[in-house]
Amino acid sequence: MSNSRTSQANATSDSREQILYLLKTRGAQSARFIAESLGITPVGARQHLNQLADEGLLSRSDRAEKVGRPASFWELTEKAQQRFPDRHGDLTVKLIDSVREVFGEQGLDALIGRREKESLTEYRHALGSCQTLGAQVKKLAELRDREGYMAQAIREKRGVWLLVENHCPICAAARKCRGFCRAELEIFRQCLPEAQVERCEYLLDGARRCAYRVTALPR
Repeated sequence: MSNSRTSQANATSDSREQILYLLKTRGAQSARFIAESLGITPVGARQHLNQLADEGLLSRSDRAEKVGRPASFWELTEKAQQRFPDRHGDLTVKLIDSVREVFGEQGLDALIGRREKESLTEYRHALGSCQTLGAQVKKLAELRDREGYMAQAIREKRGVWLLVENHCPICAAARKCRGFCRAELEIFRQCLPEAQVERCEYLLDGARRCAYRVTALPR
């Protein structure tokens, strides 16, 4: 009996974590979509959703549908967002303040430039064997995913890709100094010289994620 209860508790915990991850990467969703995505019953999904809401991790809002009654959509709260790690956020912010105080904005720009150069070298080496733009974007998403950005490469149409980052592991630093974000965009542009790269969604401007549209340049 004890083993059965333990297994049930583990399954419940796994389902709840999967729900949080799904909403982190897909944004607000209905209970039906969540149930279908995780392969659980709608009743089970709603039980998990209500429990997560009781813990302050989810919020619910009603959206008008084209037909029928408004549907309920669930999304992460700020408390839930904090479950996804920001790499040493407090320490990073303090270091940024210290660099500004000792070396000024010029010193901070030099620090960001050094980080940009190192990342660019690493990414270019990894993308060197990619033969197509799609392969390059996929590899770049893979590299960013390993760094904690929960990144995905999504093909919009022929010659157009989205590089999506569902999480920012340096968000505290980016909020303190947007130079990190400018450097990030420049890195992507230099890594993909045969494409136009534009930021189309920006976390710090209120979007739920950062996304970059990568469009192949005409040859």
